Amino acid sequence: MPTAQKPLVIVTRKLPDAVETRMMELFRTELNDSDRQMDREELFEAMGRADALVPTVTDRIDAECLEAAGPQLKLLASFGAGVDHIDLAAAHERGIAVTNTPGVLTGDTADMTMALILSVSRRLAEGERLVRTGGWVGWAPTALLGHRIYGKRLGIVGMGRIGAAVARRARGFGISIHYHNRRRTDPDIEAELEATYWESLDQMLARMDIVSINCPRTPATYHLLSRRRLALMKPHAYIVNTSRGEVIDEPALVDALLAGKLAGAALDVFEREPAIDPKLRDLDNVVLLPHMGSATLEGRLEMGERVIVNIKAFVDGHQPPDRVLEQFF
Repeated sequence: MPTAQKPLVIVTRKLPDAVETRMMELFRTELNDSDRQMDREELFEAMGRADALVPTVTDRIDAECLEAAGPQLKLLASFGAGVDHIDLAAAHERGIAVTNTPGVLTGDTADMTMALILSVSRRLAEGERLVRTGGWVGWAPTALLGHRIYGKRLGIVGMGRIGAAVARRARGFGISIHYHNRRRTDPDIEAELEATYWESLDQMLARMDIVSINCPRTPATYHLLSRRRLALMKPHAYIVNTSRGEVIDEPALVDALLAGKLAGAALDVFEREPAIDPKLRDLDNVVLLPHMGSATLEGRLEMGERVIVNIKAFVDGHQPPDRVLEQFF
C-alpha cells in the first residue's frame, strides 16, 4: 500500500450514500454511481489500478481476473458475507488478502428464511397474486388451503450463525429443530434449541417436513441437494433456500416439483442467477425472490462499516478483523 498518499479504493457497485461518503473521506475512492455491474474488461482495468478493490457477489474474481491485478493490489474487501465469487487460493498465491462481512446479515437472512417458510406453507404468494389479478371472488371454506407450521419438523442444512438464528426463530413457532452439519454444534446451543443432530444428511432429509438450506457455497456443497437426495424427501415436504443456488441441483428440483414429489419450494437464490428456469416461474407452489434475503438498510450500512474497518486496518498495517484465513480455502 502506498504510504505517501491515500490508497486508491475502487468500488464495483453502488453502496449506501453514508458508506460511500465515509470512504471518500478516508481513501481515494472511485465510486460506481450507475450501479451497473462491471463487465470483465472493466473489472480487469480496475484490478490493474486499485490498491484495494471492494467487489460484491456479482463480481466473479477468478484466477484469470486475478492475473490482471497490478502489483499494488493487496486487498479484496468484499461487500458481503459469502466469498464463493472469489478464487481464494489464487488470491492467496498472489499475496492478496481477502476480507468479508460475516455476522452482519445473520438476523436479516434468518428473518427472510422464516418469511419464506410461512409463505410457501401457507400459500401466501398464491393468495397475493389472486388478489392482484382480480381473481379473488370471496372467502371459501376450501380455498387456498395450506399447512400449519406448528409441530412440524424443520431440517436445517448448515448450523452456522444463520442456521442457529433460523432455529431460534422457528422454535418460537413451535417447530421441532433438526440439523445436519459438518461438525456437531456446541452442546449448549443444541440444548438451547432442543435440536436433534443428524450425522447422515440422507436420513434427515427423508424425515423432515421443511428443509432450510443455510450452508455456504463451497466445492463440497455444490449440488449437495442432488437429484438422489431430493428424491428422499417426503411428497408433503417444502424446501427453502436463502444460501446459494448452486447448493441445490435446480433442474432436479424443477422435475421433483413438476412430478408432485415435493409440496413446494421457496427460493431467494438460484443456480444461474439472475437467470431463472421458466418452469419455476410457472409453478404456483414456488415462491421466488430476487436474492433479497439480506436486503435491509440497516444491514447494508453495517456491511459498509465492516468493509471500511477492514480497509482501514489493512492500510494501517494491522490484521483486518474479517480476513478470510487460509484454513478456510
